Amino acid sequence: MKQSFRAKRMLKQNNRLAQSSKLNLVALMDIFTILVFFLMVNQSDVVVLPSNKDMSLPQSISEQLPQEQVLLTVTANGILVQGKPVWRGDWQQAPEAWQAPLTAAVTEELQYLASRAAPLAKEQQAIGRPVTILADASTSYAVLRRLMAICAATEYRDVSLAVEQRSSALEATP
Repeated sequence: MKQSFRAKRMLKQNNRLAQSSKLNLVALMDIFTILVFFLMVNQSDVVVLPSNKDMSLPQSISEQLPQEQVLLTVTANGILVQGKPVWRGDWQQAPEAWQAPLTAAVTEELQYLASRAAPLAKEQQAIGRPVTILADASTSYAVLRRLMAICAATEYRDVSLAVEQRSSALEATP
């Protein structure tokens, strides 16, 4: 028996709807591959220094990015080396009260870190090991000078001070 045109059309439509849908994974894999490469490339450029909410870094127009190195943090009541508290004291006291214990504690920790690191190459010996000092904008110059002297005495002569980069809007205003 012959089927009518309507019956043929309904049969075709039922067969088409009964088929399972297919997902083209090739395009999806291409997109995810591009996304992975994008994230890998951008992840390597960002270095974030750990900071304290109570600490406000000094402003600067420097565009140099921070590097992974020894981090010496000056807080309101002490010194941290690589996040480890090495000295606690009061900066408001006379310098004679805190300079000797500070020098001993920080020198000991920096020498320990230097002993665990690889020996310096000949071309690096003049420059020394790198260290970043992270201090509040209100930290006194005497404290910073003392810390830089301690670092220089323990082979950490490549000293960087952590600063907050000014935005372009702040640069335009006098």
